[in-house]
Amino acid sequence: MQIKPRQHLLDIWQAMARHSFTDGEWDWGEWGGQSSVADAERLLCLLYPATEIAAFRVDDPDTTQEDVQQALRKAGSRLDIPADLVTATADFMRMHTGEDKRPTFAGGYYFGTQDKTREVTEEQRQIGVVDSFSMSITLCLATLGFLKVYETRTWRSDIKEAIAELRQATSNRLTAAMVSLLRSFAVNVFDPDSSQGRTLCELLGQGRLSQRQVLNKFQNRFRALRAAINESVFLGIDVQDGLKDENQLFECGWAWTLVKDAPEVETGEPIGPQPEGVANAVPYLYFTVVALDGIQDMFSDRTLTLGLLNAEQQRLAEALRLRWELTQQYWSGIARFGDDRWPLEDIPWRTTGQKLESEYFSLSVAAILVHDLMRRRATDDDLTRTVSVMERLAERGRITSRMVRDDAVVHNLHNVGVALPLQGSERTGPLLQWSMNDFSAQLLKRTIQLCTLSRNLASHDRLLSLAEGIFEHMWRRRIRDGEGIGLWDSVHHVYPEAESHRRRVPVSWSITERVTEVMVQAHAMYRQPPIRSAELTDLARALISEAAHLLGNEQMEPTPSDDGRHGLQLRNIEVKLRRARSLVDEQPGTAYALTLDVLGQLDSLARAREAAERGV
Repeated sequence: MQIKPRQHLLDIWQAMARHSFTDGEWDWGEWGGQSSVADAERLLCLLYPATEIAAFRVDDPDTTQEDVQQALRKAGSRLDIPADLVTATADFMRMHTGEDKRPTFAGGYYFGTQDKTREVTEEQRQIGVVDSFSMSITLCLATLGFLKVYETRTWRSDIKEAIAELRQATSNRLTAAMVSLLRSFAVNVFDPDSSQGRTLCELLGQGRLSQRQVLNKFQNRFRALRAAINESVFLGIDVQDGLKDENQLFECGWAWTLVKDAPEVETGEPIGPQPEGVANAVPYLYFTVVALDGIQDMFSDRTLTLGLLNAEQQRLAEALRLRWELTQQYWSGIARFGDDRWPLEDIPWRTTGQKLESEYFSLSVAAILVHDLMRRRATDDDLTRTVSVMERLAERGRITSRMVRDDAVVHNLHNVGVALPLQGSERTGPLLQWSMNDFSAQLLKRTIQLCTLSRNLASHDRLLSLAEGIFEHMWRRRIRDGEGIGLWDSVHHVYPEAESHRRRVPVSWSITERVTEVMVQAHAMYRQPPIRSAELTDLARALISEAAHLLGNEQMEPTPSDDGRHGLQLRNIEVKLRRARSLVDEQPGTAYALTLDVLGQLDSLARAREAAERGV
């Protein structure tokens, strides 16, 4: 199924408007306000495309395109749409701000527990979570950019007052989210002979290297990174002294929430009291990937061009950027550890901290590797090997292969999802868990990112084919009846034989938001220049050279008395040949096609002249 970003985004927006607007006003419904993560994801389904793609902008009513207005007609006219978004976002900020004026990041109903004898407590539901910190960064940046344009396009005094209040609340929430991400960063140091150390050594050695050999290679590979963490990472974290000991192993990344005993981050911004940490200082692959996605938005061209960060936020952003780079280097090094087969290629991945294994964790490590490949513009060899990993994950995840009877993969990856125990949460009640059933959407997202990065024709074609297959799978999973028609997620439309699992919440905003984000990425992929083929460029140049020679020859022939038609044909040929020359470096295939047409026209002129000469 071909990915058509514009059409598919319009379809999603139409479904969003049908679900979230009642009589032209935003309607949060029964589940609004019960999870800051879900509410942020829901708003981003509209605000992210509206601020990332020029054709979907709604911040300037005079330039709102007709098909966009038609898709959002349930929200009102082109003048109503931006005002409605201001109102909805202001509602979000109010709902997720505490009585002490502190922005809150509650996981809410996203938290669950496997303890059948105890319920998740209200105190636990109010715990902030890295998903919310990261989503809030993306949402706040989108909102600030949206307001920056819209405030210059409206003359309503009530809207201008609402914009001023919303801008301040959004800035405060952005700062609080950045501080929270700093305090959620964890460096876990452990002995090679510990249970966690043995698991990591087995993962890296793959049965080929002894524990001593793994430790030596680990020391050499991560010596500079270990020193960088020791010397440079200090804001919002107390790095363990054991990290200086090269005989110790370590991991770095993000815990699921604020780390217990994490020091407060001093800031002059009015973000209220900083809550105490809860999580053990153990990085989670899933939350690390989520954090990296949000931090990346702070360094986008749009954020820098519009100047969306104030001086204090820029200071915090630099601290996060350091963690962003160090984390990518660490996990990219772990994924590609060794000289032969990568640990990443040994699917499924086994986590050391939570002692779990799943294809989902392989995808999480691959996602960090994709981040690193994009950051350093990786070699074709690394890209090609990563493509094979993505293809295998799609097959093992029953996306490009059929399910079997009583298929545990469908149950664990798509239906119920992988359950993560949230270490440290047992201090406040039953042990919490976080379920992840967005494997297909995450795989699609990383495949499109790799496709955008790849400049190798063979790899690009493989990735695009894979992305189209995953997207077809995702598009079939849309809800077809009841609440949320046209949104996600209905697993049984793809896996009708899978065990029925009733969801409490009818619409999965996490999967809907990720599909929306993928459409924005696909739009960016199609907007970049096509991949150049050296062979095609040489052929196009050879054709252009031949065509130019024949055109010059034709221009020296006597002009027939045909009311100027011959001269007009030559001028048209000359224009087309000039166009082919201008495109040969960037679009050699187009230049090739244009030149073939020129050669055909020149041959027709030559044959007509020869026929006329024989007739004379």
